[in-house]
Amino acid sequence: MCHINWNGGEPTFKFEGISWNDDETFVAYVAEEPAPSKPMFTNSGYKKGTSSDMECGSWKGQGDWEEDWGETYPGKREPAIFVININSGEVHPVEGTDKLSVGQVVWAPASRGLQQYLVFVGWPSDTRKLGIKHCYNRPCALYAVRAPFSKSEDREPGTNAIKEASTVKLTQRISSALFPRFSPDGKALMFLSAKSSVDSWAHSATQSLHRIDWSINGKPTADADIVDVVPVVMCPENGCFPGLYSVKFPSKSWLSDGYTMILSSVWGSTEVILSVNMLSGKVSRISPGNSSFSWSLLALDGNNIIAVSSSPSDVPEIKYGSIVGNSSAEALASWQDISSPIYRCSEKVTSLLSSRQSSIIKIPVRDISENLTAGANKPYESIFVSSKCKNHDLCDPLIVVLHGGPHFISLSSFSKSLAFLSSIGYSLLIVNYRGSLGFGEEALQSLPGKIGSQDVNDVLAAIDHVIDMGLADPSKITVLGGSHGGFLTTHLIGQAPDKFAAAATRNPVCSLPLMVGTADIPDWCYAETFGHLGKSMYTEAPSSEHLAVFHSKSPIAHISKVKTPILFLLGAKDLRVPICTGLQYARALKERGTEVKVLVFPEDNHAIDRPQSDFESFLNIGMWFKKHCK
Repeated sequence: MCHINWNGGEPTFKFEGISWNDDETFVAYVAEEPAPSKPMFTNSGYKKGTSSDMECGSWKGQGDWEEDWGETYPGKREPAIFVININSGEVHPVEGTDKLSVGQVVWAPASRGLQQYLVFVGWPSDTRKLGIKHCYNRPCALYAVRAPFSKSEDREPGTNAIKEASTVKLTQRISSALFPRFSPDGKALMFLSAKSSVDSWAHSATQSLHRIDWSINGKPTADADIVDVVPVVMCPENGCFPGLYSVKFPSKSWLSDGYTMILSSVWGSTEVILSVNMLSGKVSRISPGNSSFSWSLLALDGNNIIAVSSSPSDVPEIKYGSIVGNSSAEALASWQDISSPIYRCSEKVTSLLSSRQSSIIKIPVRDISENLTAGANKPYESIFVSSKCKNHDLCDPLIVVLHGGPHFISLSSFSKSLAFLSSIGYSLLIVNYRGSLGFGEEALQSLPGKIGSQDVNDVLAAIDHVIDMGLADPSKITVLGGSHGGFLTTHLIGQAPDKFAAAATRNPVCSLPLMVGTADIPDWCYAETFGHLGKSMYTEAPSSEHLAVFHSKSPIAHISKVKTPILFLLGAKDLRVPICTGLQYARALKERGTEVKVLVFPEDNHAIDRPQSDFESFLNIGMWFKKHCK
C-alpha cells in the first residue's frame, strides 16, 4: 500500500522515461497516447469524420469507461513511446506496444549503424488494472522494439514503407524487470527485479539485480540467458549487506572501469551508496560505514560522485566523493564536504536543530518463537530524535511516528515536517517494525497475515524499550501515522487505550471490509490479511467469511475501547485509502463521545503532499499535540 513519505522517496518509477540516442539526434520519451476523437452532432444530425474537443460544443459524453492505474493516474490515457527527430522536429509513435502500458525507455547500442532498438518496461494492460504507484508487485517485463525512423534496410523491398515493428520480450523467465541500464561498452543490459513482490503479493520487498549479455551486432532475442548478479538476501548476518531495496539508479550508473555500478539502496534504517561489480556480483558500501546519516546518490561522472547526506537533526548537505584505489577490485570512496552550497538554512533553523540529536536504537523482538524464521526473530530498529539536554528527570513528550506500507521504511534522513515537530519540544520515536524494508526478506515476509497484531506489538515493545531506558515519560506519549501507519495508530489507541495522550493520522486504513470494495488496491487487503494464501483467495466479490476476517483485523473492531483524542487529516481525492474509511471511523468515535477533529483537503490524494496542504497538516498536528500533551 502506498506510503505517506516523510523520509525520502522511491526511485523514478513506472511510466516516466526519456532517453537520447548515442549521437543525440533522436529522443525517445513516454507520454499519453492521443485521445480518440469524439462524435459530433449538428442540427442536421451526426457529422462524419473526426472532431476536436473545441468542436464538440455541448457534447458531454466521455466515451466508454476504461480501467486506469489508480492513485495519481485517474483519467490518464495509456502511456506510449514516441521518438522525436531533433533535426527535423518530426515525432514518430513507436508501434508494437499494444496491450502494454510502457515506461522507462532507453536506447540500445547502435547496431551496424543501420538499426536502432529501444528497450522499455511493459506492464500488461489488457486485464484488470490495480493501483500501480508504489506497488512493485505488478508483473512486468523488458521488451525491445525497433526505433521508428527509416534507414535503408528498414524499408520493405521495392516500397517506401517502413517494415512493421516487431516487439521482443527479453525477460521471458522472470516475473518482474525494471530500470534497464546498458553498460558503457553496450555488451550488458542490467536490470532490477521485484520478483519477490510479484510472487508474494507484498507491494514492496527485497529486490535483485540481473544481467543480460547483449550483442551489439545482432537483433535482440527472447531466449537470452538472465544472469543473477545480486540475489535476494533472506537473512543477513549481523551488520552485513541486507539486500537491495528502493534502489535509485542515476542515468549514468557506471564507474570508469565500465563494469562497476553505483547506486543508492536501503540498509536497515539508513540509505546508503553501494558499488556493485556486474561481473562478480560483489557489493560494497562506499558511503561511510560508521555513519547513522542517510546518503543518497545524485550524480556520477567517471569516478566522481555527487551525493547528499542528512539525518533527522541535520539538514541535507552535498558531498563530493572520488573513487580511490583499484576500482575493479573493490570501490572505495573518499568523501569531502562541498564548501559553498547553493542554499543555507536561516540562523533560527540552525539554532533549533543544533539542540537536537538522533540515533538508531535496536529493539529486541518480544516472545522469540521457533515458529518464526531466523530473520523474523532478529531485532528491528527505531530512530530516536531528542534534545541534547542531559536532564534525565525531565523527558520531553514523545511522538511515536509510524510509516505506511507496511513494507516501506522510515529513513534516518532529514524531514522538514518531523524536524518541525521535534523543534517545538517533542522527542520522536520513529519505528521500523518488522515488515519494513532493509532488514532481509525473512523479516519482511513475517508480517503479511499478522497485521494488527505483530506490527502493533512491535510498536508497543519499542515504546516500552525507550521508557525502560529513561528516554520517555509514559504519561506523555502521542502517536502519528499515515496510511498503514494510520492503521497502526488507530489500532494502538484501541488495543492500548490508556497509553496515548493524543493521536493524529493521515488517510488511515480503519476498515478493511470497506477498503476492499473501494480502494485501487483490493489485493493489498487480501495479501496483508491472509498472508501467502491471499493471492489464491483474492476475488472482486469477497465472501461473508472473508469480510468477517477483514473486520477482525481492522481498527474499527476495537473502537468501543478508544478514548484517545484523535485528529484526522484526509485527502478527498484519495483512491488508495478512500476518504470513506476514515470518515466512518471518525463518525463512530463521535457517536461514542470521543474527542475527534477531522480536516479534509479537497484537492489532495493519498499523500497530502501539496506544499500548502503539507504545511497546514503538520501545523495542525503540532497544535493538536500541544493541546493534549504539553
